[in-house]
Amino acid sequence: MSLTKDILGRDGELFFNDLNITSKSLDNNSETKLIADFTEYNPLHNGHFHCMKVAKSQVPDALFVAIVPGLFERSGRGIPYILPREIRAKLAISVGADVVVEGPPMGIMGSGQYSLSLAKMFKALNTDYIPRGYKEVPNFDLIMDRISEGHWIAPKPYKIIDKTVDEVLLRDKLEEDNYVIASFSNSLSKINFDYKNKFIFVKRIEGVSGTLIRQSIVENNFDKVKDMMPDKTIEVLKHEIANDNLIYNVRDEEAILNTVNTFDFDNLLSLNMFNERLANTIFNNAPFDNVDEVQKVIGRGFSTHFGERILSILEIPISKKVISEYIENYPAKIRVLDYKNSEVLEKFRKKVNNEIELFH
Repeated sequence: MSLTKDILGRDGELFFNDLNITSKSLDNNSETKLIADFTEYNPLHNGHFHCMKVAKSQVPDALFVAIVPGLFERSGRGIPYILPREIRAKLAISVGADVVVEGPPMGIMGSGQYSLSLAKMFKALNTDYIPRGYKEVPNFDLIMDRISEGHWIAPKPYKIIDKTVDEVLLRDKLEEDNYVIASFSNSLSKINFDYKNKFIFVKRIEGVSGTLIRQSIVENNFDKVKDMMPDKTIEVLKHEIANDNLIYNVRDEEAILNTVNTFDFDNLLSLNMFNERLANTIFNNAPFDNVDEVQKVIGRGFSTHFGERILSILEIPISKKVISEYIENYPAKIRVLDYKNSEVLEKFRKKVNNEIELFH
């Protein structure tokens, strides 16, 4: 069985085990401060490292907790990650994180579903500070100021609204990183999480290209990007390449073809992120001989990466109903992927609002 099949099989069991657990809320009153950062570390580069260093310098006595998207190893673009999350977690610890926890299954959720789950994780972590990288553009300072004041900021199509005072702050689209900040603060507001003065906004550094980094990994040539990543990241990437452990762009094609060729219209329609048009398109074009044929009929949808996200859902066919149940109970427990030492882990255990479990 391939590494990809092993991971998907293991994570399927974890997902449904979590689904059947009722989360237990703890009443912890630890004075320890906790910085929580959510990032994919795909892979961990100097932009991530800079954000971590700035946040830690501002609150030096706090625990730095990285939330790394977990189950099924699919990114927000729906594409398989470069490295499994346990390795991404070790990288984070090696450059300064105190604890790394598993975040929501990003690749099989819609952006709103993922953002809501993530907000619930921040609440479960009893978070005190939230570092976020932003791109400096005109008029975004006002949005960051309102978020710092704890206002409910809601992104709408082509405008950003301050719902606290019913004011339109911007009539335009936001850059991707900046949009994530507005969208996430919106999700935090929905669950009544008070984030007043909790955000640490970190201006993005120049000279880091995720596209170039991923290209260098595919080519196994880091000459052009060696100044974009910590030495430890490059060392780990070279090791994993040599041992054929990369999962980047590697899919379980057999699982995808099984779904598209055996599911009837109703079963397809039940899948997360599916609508009648998409279910009809796949059902009426079946059977498929290969994944390329499936990709062609899916089309682009609403975003550049729509097709990849749908492939991930076909690969891991979970219904809208089950995803909703999972989000309702999320996080069933806080799964720790890695940690600095036992003393740090005990401080973390006493700080957070949910039970924890070590990843094996």
